[in-house]
Amino acid sequence: MDPVPTVHELRLVVTAEDYEEALHFYRDVLGLPERPAVAGPGGRLAILEAGRATLELADPVQAAFIDEVEVGRRVAGHVRVAFRVDDSRTATAELAAAGATVVAEPTGTPWGSLNARLEGPAGLQLTLFSSPPS
Repeated sequence: MDPVPTVHELRLVVTAEDYEEALHFYRDVLGLPERPAVAGPGGRLAILEAGRATLELADPVQAAFIDEVEVGRRVAGHVRVAFRVDDSRTATAELAAAGATVVAEPTGTPWGSLNARLEGPAGLQLTLFSSPPS
């Protein structure tokens, strides 16, 4: 039996049509602390602490930019689940062997990670991300 990947972080990535309303509600009303984040050209992005996970809000411009970087075209719906793993190449192969469909192989991103995109069970689109090998 192959070892399972070690997941270090879960990010629920939500594309918010009304970005300001969503940011205000989750950050200011619900009280999720904001972490530093890097957005693409013309996009807005907030990473909010949610206990041991984060809620990442992106407006449609940022969501399209992320898809372009990771996949080469717009593919995600309004929810995508992202997992930080030790090695996104190995984890992608392991999840594909277990039945996930690889949408895009791991690729380097402008924000310094190696990201892959998959379609997983229950209709969830997944990003696996890791630090690039040194």
